[in-house]
Amino acid sequence: MSGDSDEDEGRAVASSTISPPLDWKFSQVFGERMVGEEVQEVDIISAIEFDKSGDHLATGDRGGRVVLFERTDARTHGSRKDLERQDYQFSRHAEFRYKTEFQSHEPEFDYLKSLEIEEKINKVRWCQAANGALFLLSTNDKTIKYWKVQEKKVKQVSEMNLDASMIVGNGCNGTSTTSGPRLGLSNGCARSNFNYLSNDLSFPPGGFPSLRLPVVTSQEKSLVARCGRIYAHAHDYHINSISNNSDGETFISADDLRINLWNLEISTQSFNIVDVKPTNMEDLTGI
Repeated sequence: MSGDSDEDEGRAVASSTISPPLDWKFSQVFGERMVGEEVQEVDIISAIEFDKSGDHLATGDRGGRVVLFERTDARTHGSRKDLERQDYQFSRHAEFRYKTEFQSHEPEFDYLKSLEIEEKINKVRWCQAANGALFLLSTNDKTIKYWKVQEKKVKQVSEMNLDASMIVGNGCNGTSTTSGPRLGLSNGCARSNFNYLSNDLSFPPGGFPSLRLPVVTSQEKSLVARCGRIYAHAHDYHINSISNNSDGETFISADDLRINLWNLEISTQSFNIVDVKPTNMEDLTGI
C-alpha cells in the first residue's frame, strides 16, 4: 500500500511540474501585435541563430539590428548537455530573456555601381566564447562584421573635496568658504573641485581632518558590443551565407557565384576557394 501511495504521489508531483502545451503562432516580429496593426518592415526578423550550448539566441532584423537573448531556466536545472547525459525528462519549456541589442549595419550607397546596400541582416553566426565574452559574426549583402559582447562595470569616481567648513581662503577677501567649493571664481580662488592645494588656500593649524581622496567605485554592470573586425570588398554579388569552421579561427562567406575563406584576425584579405562565375555571363543560366 505504501508503494502505491508513493507512486501516486510521484505522479501527482510530475503532473504538477509539467508545463501545459504551447500554443504556436507564426510571428516574424517581437512583441504582441494587435489585430490589424501594421508591422514596420525594419522590425521583421531576417536571421536567427542559437549558439553551440543553446543558452544564447541571436536574431537580426531588416533594420540592421542584432538582438541577443539569454536562457534563464538553464541556471536552475543545469546545462542541457548534462541533463541529457542524466536522462533527465524535460518537463519545462525553454525560457529566454532579453540580454542586449546593438546596431550592426547601416544603409549604404555604392557610388561606383549606383547600388543601394540595405542594412538588412542576412545571417548571424556565433563564434567561440572566451574570457566571459560572446563573439559573433553578422552580415548584410556586402559587409561582414565581427562583434564582441562583453559585460563591463560602470565606473564612477566618488566626489573628491575637502570639508567646506575647514577651508580658509587667503585670496577671497580673507573670509572662509562655508558654501562648499565653487567653480570659476573671478579672483581664481578655486577654479575646480580638484584645485584645493593652490597658492590661494592655506591649511588650518593641524591640517584637514576630513580630507577625502577620489575613489573609483563600480555600482552596476552593462553589456557593451564592440565591432572588432570588418570584412568588406570581397564579394561582387550579395552575400547569402556565412559559416564558422571547427578550428575557431576561420570562416567562409558565400554569394551566388563565389565562396571565400577568411581568417578572423585578418580583415584585409580573403582566399577564393570556389568560383563558378563563367567567362561569359550569358552562360550563367546553363550552370
